[in-house]
Amino acid sequence: MRVAVFGAGYAGLALARRLEAELPPDVELVVVDEDDHHLVQHEIHRAVRRPRIADDLRIPLDTVLDRAEVRQSRVVDVEPAAGVATLERGDEITYDVGAVCLGAETAFYGLPGLETHATPLKRLEHAARIRRVFFETIETTEQARVVVGGAGLSGIQVAGELAALAREEGVSDAVEIELLEQERSVAPTFPERFQSAVCEALLARGVAVHTDATVTGATETSVALADEPAVDYDQLIWTGGIRGPTALDGERPVVRSGLRFEGDTLLVGDTARVVDSDGEAVPASAQSAVREARVAAENITRLIEYRRSEQAGFEPRLSRFEFDSPGWLVSVGDGAVAQVGSAVLTGRAAVALKTTVGAGYLSSVGSVQQTVDLVREELDLTDDATDGSNEPPA
Repeated sequence: MRVAVFGAGYAGLALARRLEAELPPDVELVVVDEDDHHLVQHEIHRAVRRPRIADDLRIPLDTVLDRAEVRQSRVVDVEPAAGVATLERGDEITYDVGAVCLGAETAFYGLPGLETHATPLKRLEHAARIRRVFFETIETTEQARVVVGGAGLSGIQVAGELAALAREEGVSDAVEIELLEQERSVAPTFPERFQSAVCEALLARGVAVHTDATVTGATETSVALADEPAVDYDQLIWTGGIRGPTALDGERPVVRSGLRFEGDTLLVGDTARVVDSDGEAVPASAQSAVREARVAAENITRLIEYRRSEQAGFEPRLSRFEFDSPGWLVSVGDGAVAQVGSAVLTGRAAVALKTTVGAGYLSSVGSVQQTVDLVREELDLTDDATDGSNEPPA
């Protein structure tokens, strides 16, 4: 029998590592990803300011997976009910039980000109482009404006990094960084106290926050807003939403807490809109994806055991995912904001917590060297941070 995991992001890698330990030895395990490495995506924004960390954000799959057969190819189509996936060169993979963990792609919502003129932040190549264009802009423009569309965690982080980069380059007075969000607050899907602390951290670092701003399109020089004048820009970055993977026609299907979609195919992570056992929508995040993978591994193992038993009767009872977040973290330039329970942390306490959580994740996937290098980099970034304050270093 064959189990296939499509995608080696947070959900896919966590799931594959669990399945290596839990599946019977004679069950084949195949992992398919378009890259030969796992990308530590929640740290991509760091590469805008510190391109040297790019290699530390790539974890070779052959160093963290022992038993699985890794195939490097792009998945272009999945037929969940049939248990068949098509790869980019026309090859097909059939499977008995599978998990689609392909993550999400940037959504441009068909808004005129937006995809043409804006840079997303999903890959290291995007971070490199953002950095290059930023320097080209400040070198050729007397008073530059950088606009970031979307104030979710990615938008907050890249705006914070650019503000810190401008400060390091001594051009803060010559660069305006503006963050656009269509909702009434930044980090709109998070608790209010977290939202307020994040907004304060952005403002303290010179980021202009523009809420209730619905983007309707873009030209080469401006972003159109509903019911407001257009916003001119010299550089445009877009983090304003996600869509499903191309292999699922851009859709993010709803799956219930057992994560089973059609047939013996599960959807895990940002690929789907997951509803947990309490009927609550699960936020798209690395934290959610890794925790869903635990339930997915249990359910895949049960389905395999059932299929191998060749006994008629009721299908196995699947485990149900219950999302109960211990808290939230976001980088804002050299600082961070964290919420643990009802407590909101900023300054060194939040940075220390974020560093600890990041190191814990890397250690959990067996990447010791990346753990050491990224912790060292995080400490270098915050050497000059002001203790207990949202204010940037002088």
